[in-house]
Amino acid sequence: MPLIRPDIDRMAGYVPGEQPQESGWTKLNTNENPYPPSPKVAEAITRAANGRLNVYPDPLGTQVRREIAEQFNVEPDWVIPANGSDENLTLITRTFCDADDLIAYPYPSYILYESLAEIQGARHERILLNADWSWNWDIASPIIERAKVVFLPNPNSPSGNIWSDGDLLRLIPPNGVLVLDGAYADFADTRTKAEILSRPGVGERVIVTRTLSKSYSLAGIRSGFAIAHPNLIAAMRKVKDSYNCDSLTLAGTLAALQDEDWMLANVDRIRTTRARLTDSLKQLGFNFVPSQSNFVWATRPNGGHREIYESLKAQKILVRYMRFPEVPYAPGNLLDGLRITVGTDPEIDCLLDALNGLV
Repeated sequence: MPLIRPDIDRMAGYVPGEQPQESGWTKLNTNENPYPPSPKVAEAITRAANGRLNVYPDPLGTQVRREIAEQFNVEPDWVIPANGSDENLTLITRTFCDADDLIAYPYPSYILYESLAEIQGARHERILLNADWSWNWDIASPIIERAKVVFLPNPNSPSGNIWSDGDLLRLIPPNGVLVLDGAYADFADTRTKAEILSRPGVGERVIVTRTLSKSYSLAGIRSGFAIAHPNLIAAMRKVKDSYNCDSLTLAGTLAALQDEDWMLANVDRIRTTRARLTDSLKQLGFNFVPSQSNFVWATRPNGGHREIYESLKAQKILVRYMRFPEVPYAPGNLLDGLRITVGTDPEIDCLLDALNGLV
């Protein structure tokens, strides 16, 4: 008898971006914020570290929930903190999906959704996007009708585009929930919070997830949260680890959220650099999707993306080479390209200088 579940044995597993441990790299591959978090975060974590670490943390993250609730104009029982946004995606999968239920998600997009479905043993189905990253409703609507969970990153990755509220409302499954993964929402020119939850008939069918890894510069401490109707949050609490957020994370999260102005100043810097990066890529002959995130999806008409990635890596410059098979409108049914994180201005200068010598 095999020891490993067949579902796990068959799956490839999600592969995160490269994380070199030695210094000297220009790292533009995993959408980290190039600027440090608010100084208040380190101060809060230090105080917590000097406190009662022998005692379990607040299992509900009460202070953090109150702060999020105030910022997002909901009550605290609409909020659940998590060990990074990915934990909330896992909790949602485990809470709402039986083995035979369908998980749907746009494609190309964040492939972790597929891995989560496979881990749960649920069925999964890709909703193929048009070449301009818009929805093909002839493809999308029948899948949405059958789905129990629809995962939707907005802005999308790797493209960075954002979809309208009208599109979002059409993506709510009649017998399931829509998960709005807002990992990059703070970088959009028009920031949204959880306003969609206040629409009549929508509040009990939509879950909004956020992370502090990107805009708040806290990828290293793993902090995120979800906002949804209290009935959905109560169900997710049954599934989470008893103490899923440790004392240091809760302290740092609260301090970061309470210094939103610091985060917004960094976001503005990234938006400015994003505009310069896209202008420069255009001059170098790249096509790009107008991004509402902290990264840019760049392609060239004649391809060669893997070769560019390899050449940059040889110069200790990391971008993310991504490939998506089974895309009918792409040459050879394979869509590939470079997802480039918006770094500091000196980091982008380093990238552009290297690209000038390659293309």
